[in-house]
Amino acid sequence: MNNKFCTMIFLIAAIAVLSIVPGLYAGTEAPDVIKMENKAYAKHKKGIVDFTHKKHADDYKIGCAECHHDENGKPLENLKAGDDVKTCIECHKIAEYIKGKAAKGLSKEKQREYHANALHDNCKGCHKKFNKKNGLKSKDKGAAPTTCKACHPKIKK
Repeated sequence: MNNKFCTMIFLIAAIAVLSIVPGLYAGTEAPDVIKMENKAYAKHKKGIVDFTHKKHADDYKIGCAECHHDENGKPLENLKAGDDVKTCIECHKIAEYIKGKAAKGLSKEKQREYHANALHDNCKGCHKKFNKKNGLKSKDKGAAPTTCKACHPKIKK
């Protein structure tokens, strides 16, 4: 009788754990596509980018640390799928894109405080490296996009 009771308790506990753990993990998993929409884009004149997180991670084999970094810009090497990470706007807080005369004299680090500058530097820089490594021009088939129109959809009026 004692053996049956222990077995029953074990089965109930196992079912509870198997029911709860996937729910906890799913809560921190990145969506397949992330619409890069937040307060930084209130005045944005171009369409909002749909970032294909799953495609970049799974198909292109880009590691988490390629995009996710600490407050000093050091890649977060030990991240894995499901880890809790900050969104770009949490650190790159100035909701603008600074260029031209306004950016003159600012270091790259200061420019990256601006949300759009940080994203453009990271995304376009990676795309340009990919194209160079593979001997591709931006208009070639299979090339990573490097122009505004290639990433930002046209705004429907």
